Amino acid sequence: MEFYNSEENFLGIDDVSLTNYDDSAVVLQLLPYEHTSSYQLGSALGPKAILDASHFVEFYDEELDQETFRSIGIASQKQIHFGTNVDQKAIDLIESNTREHIDNGKFVMTFGAEHTITYGVFKAFHQRNSNVSILQIDAHSDLREAYQGNKYSHASVMARVNDLGVQISQVGIRAQCIEEAELIKSSPNIQTFYDHQLEGISNLGEQINAHLSDHVYITIDADGIDPSIVPGVGTPEPGGLSYHQLLKLLKDICGNKKIVGFDIVECAPIEGQIHSQYVLAKLAYKVLGYCQLNPNNF
Repeated sequence: MEFYNSEENFLGIDDVSLTNYDDSAVVLQLLPYEHTSSYQLGSALGPKAILDASHFVEFYDEELDQETFRSIGIASQKQIHFGTNVDQKAIDLIESNTREHIDNGKFVMTFGAEHTITYGVFKAFHQRNSNVSILQIDAHSDLREAYQGNKYSHASVMARVNDLGVQISQVGIRAQCIEEAELIKSSPNIQTFYDHQLEGISNLGEQINAHLSDHVYITIDADGIDPSIVPGVGTPEPGGLSYHQLLKLLKDICGNKKIVGFDIVECAPIEGQIHSQYVLAKLAYKVLGYCQLNPNNF
């Protein structure tokens, strides 16, 4: 494995003792896999764009009153190149890389291109712990059995996760086909909070905590966030979670569950604009800070 140096790593941390792999609790993996994007292309540029934007995120978190990285250390693995590996071969490559980090005792943070990558990452965690569940922040339910003939499409990633028989909580959904809606209604494993319902729910975190298992993986599709905040996505659906609405939810879940890892996917940077990737970089750092609220994490 190759890692970025101090000028290129997450946050631009220049203390080698806090960025080397052996001594860091956290490893960042970049997965620029884009093969099935169906509207605006460009998510392959997202992982590196978020990493680059992180160099301008302040170390100090005023809410948590700490410089989060100093107590955990963050190693940043260089981008994985997929070459001709697509569909099952790409999933296998992602799963293998993730599993190596898990076996080395690392907390895995992932910046991915299309949402398909989540299946490979989550499979690695599920292999090591069949009790792991998943929280999905997304505009789309991604539960199609296949899309455009491909069962490894970004639109089918949660269908593949659902095949594993795990508990799923979805938040912010506002675009799906009728077959996905019917699956949600019939499945005891899938808990879905549609975007139009969120304002009327006062105990969202409580309901999600009750549904998910003690060990949770979090996947954040950038289009789950209001596109006025994060416009650089493949399909900018109207609506979505506000930044502080999302932070409140993540703080609640991270403080009550053992978070095994998380990803941020589907950022398609807009030329000449930086706020999408910057918001997502800061969001990633906030999640790491929130995970420290639970002593079982790290």
